[in-house]
Amino acid sequence: MRELGAIGAVIDVTADDGFVATAVMLEELGFATIWLSGGRLESLDQILAVLAATDSARVGTSIIAADRFDSDAVLELYRRAEESSPGRLVVGLGGAHGPRPLATLGAYLDRLAAVPAGSRLLAALGSRMLGLARDRAAGALPVLVTPEYTASARAALGDAGLVVEQMVVLEHDPGQARGIAAGPLGFLATIPAYARNFRRMGFTDDDIDRLSDNLVDSLVAWGDAAAVAGRVAAHRACGADHVAVMLLNGAGERAGWASLAHALLAPGTQR
Repeated sequence: MRELGAIGAVIDVTADDGFVATAVMLEELGFATIWLSGGRLESLDQILAVLAATDSARVGTSIIAADRFDSDAVLELYRRAEESSPGRLVVGLGGAHGPRPLATLGAYLDRLAAVPAGSRLLAALGSRMLGLARDRAAGALPVLVTPEYTASARAALGDAGLVVEQMVVLEHDPGQARGIAAGPLGFLATIPAYARNFRRMGFTDDDIDRLSDNLVDSLVAWGDAAAVAGRVAAHRACGADHVAVMLLNGAGERAGWASLAHALLAPGTQR
């Protein structure tokens, strides 16, 4: 995953085109890879819009949900991206829910044979999904994990890539920071795959139900940019090839991203 660089930036796809301007800003600030969060992705054309507006940054999807976008649509996205911006699209996939998610995603990948394995990543948390990411993609793309989890994922993946998405809040006040983090964390905690992984990492049902300080502080980095850099460094030390940072407050504003770029992208900070 060297072509991604050590650090990337994650932005939310919004109904207006503001996210495209944010992507341009992030490229100007020096982020070599820009990830588009898939939660509010309405059209795969939104991904192409970011590729068209930026010059050389890699653009990744985090993630395209298999239960929302069929394989033909993803194949067409990849074809058009290769025509207009060859080598720049990283197809992050996941979202296979139901009784047999592993089989569902495996069949989906069968239909995506024209997208090279080296150009796709899988949202993976459990051991079997990590195995699928190792065997049928360039690697795994987990979110809401601790550095200790990163170390275990690194061991499971072997030489495959490991891209960790880290949510961050630039806020010194503990109550305010945890309140901001509780929004996305509270929603994701209701999704069974995330709740199961929280338990795997040692969090209790009580931690999950009430979004305990321990849970929030372990999964979301908050404080100043130096605190965020410390958490990113911990993931890197535990085996992450690339850490994608998602700013939860001030996500479209230059000041916060500029402070993160200074802390994360300065020479000597990406070892």
